[in-house]
Amino acid sequence: MNVNPIRSVGARLSLALLLVVAGSLTLVYIVVIPSLESRLIDSKINQLRDNVGGLIARPAGIYWQDVGTREFATDAADSVGARVVVYNYLNEQPLTLLTQQDSAGLKPSTDVENDPIALRTANSGNVERGTVTRHGTRYAEVAFLLPDNEIALMSSSLQDTLGAVSVARQRLLIAGGIVLGLVLVVGYFAAWLFARRIRRLERATERIASGHFDEPIVDRGQDEVGEVARAFERMRQRLSQLDRARREFIANASHELRTPLFSLGGFLELLHDEELDEATREEFLATMRDQVKRLTKLATELLDLSRLDAGHIDLEREPVSLAATARLVADEFGAVARQTQHELTVEADEDTVAVGDEQRVVQVLRSLVENAFVHTPPGTHVVLRAERARGGVALSVEDDGPGVPPEQLAHVFERFYRGDGSRASGSGLGLAIAHELAIAMDGTLGGESRPGRTIFSLTLPAAQLPATSPRIEHGVFT
Repeated sequence: MNVNPIRSVGARLSLALLLVVAGSLTLVYIVVIPSLESRLIDSKINQLRDNVGGLIARPAGIYWQDVGTREFATDAADSVGARVVVYNYLNEQPLTLLTQQDSAGLKPSTDVENDPIALRTANSGNVERGTVTRHGTRYAEVAFLLPDNEIALMSSSLQDTLGAVSVARQRLLIAGGIVLGLVLVVGYFAAWLFARRIRRLERATERIASGHFDEPIVDRGQDEVGEVARAFERMRQRLSQLDRARREFIANASHELRTPLFSLGGFLELLHDEELDEATREEFLATMRDQVKRLTKLATELLDLSRLDAGHIDLEREPVSLAATARLVADEFGAVARQTQHELTVEADEDTVAVGDEQRVVQVLRSLVENAFVHTPPGTHVVLRAERARGGVALSVEDDGPGVPPEQLAHVFERFYRGDGSRASGSGLGLAIAHELAIAMDGTLGGESRPGRTIFSLTLPAAQLPATSPRIEHGVFT
């Protein structure tokens, strides 16, 4: 997908960084430059103010009497390094000052006539200071009274001071421009690298959406994008497993359906085309009935699996007596136990009451008992046991058969898995459905096996019922 570079994540991130830096530089400019200018001007005025005491003391003695006012202005200007002007009062109302002496030698000194700082000293009689602007130039000034009630004004140009401030302002602007340029370049490059990681994730999601799960999603970053990439990788692996399971499920289900259908088709042709005696016909019909039962069972199991996968299976949450369930299933399999020459017993603790769906608990137990009968030899002792367990109550099926090899035990709850490791016909869905039902009822279904002892246990949450005295019931079917 083509993205407008201006609207890309990289451009937006670099623009955001640029705005942040520009705002910071603007804040620095607003705070530093006026503060610097104010400090320099105050320093200049204070420098002039510090000379007031010395200048007043000098004319107070013999120096003032001998030298006179005219030479005082020139001598004071040389001493303080500033222009010195001496005023006398011309009028009281309105207050008007007359220039007596100007160290600058101007006659008349029209530029400093009625200087506002000197007028403030004339009105207050105190030392006054401040800045004035004359002919576009700014001056720092200090005015004070002389012993003969005359007014002295020290005036110093701020051109050098303001020039230094102007240089500082100019250099700050140049440095800010360079920094902004570097920020724009570096920020866009860094944002481009960051956005490239996002684009990789985008391409990965496009691959996953199109059904390609082979290429891993790798991002070694330790930030949020890295966490998202690792989450996508886990999703890819899970979807890959689900897709593989889906293909295997379709292939195995097709095989499971094709085998009995092919068998039924063959028997129907034989019944139609061949002249068969009654015994052979009955044998064929019995076989066909078995195949129909097999198809019916497979259809039911596939329907249960589809409902479980879709989350549409309805489960009750009610107290279920595991002891009664064990006896019920034992009664159902009594005839089968005699036919297969298995010994079936029940050991049930009467206070083992679970929270679950009674019909689904019976279905799980049937699958476990059927699995024990199919995969153990005649004469094997099979025990249905209801007892308390860690985390709840358990309903287990135990046998003393040859056991399940460890490499197969980890796969017995997979769909279409048979005990011999193949994935063909047989009860390859019963344990898978039982496992899914256990999870749906907030329980677990697990197994452990070794030669001479194999146990598959369904553990469910215990119902909160008053405790009763345990009673063990033994039922034997041989």
